[in-house]
Amino acid sequence: MNIADEAETQIRAVLRDYGRLNVDSNALDNSADLYQSGMTSHASVNVMLALEGAFDVEFPDHMLKRNVFTSIQSIRSALSELMAG
Repeated sequence: MNIADEAETQIRAVLRDYGRLNVDSNALDNSADLYQSGMTSHASVNVMLALEGAFDVEFPDHMLKRNVFTSIQSIRSALSELMAG
């Protein structure tokens, strides 16, 4: 398993535990809309905090937008940007 796969596995685990989704996070397509899958704004804050802990990063203010947490793909992209910098 490569780093990208490990990151995705961790993202899906965070979504399972904090996203309050109405579907299994492991069954979601990477581009599926997490808000349409049941995630609320409140749950997205919990997801963000859990991601910060899991990946030892801090989301800067400019990333605290709904579109950053819309899909597994968008979360992964934001985390890649944070971990590269």
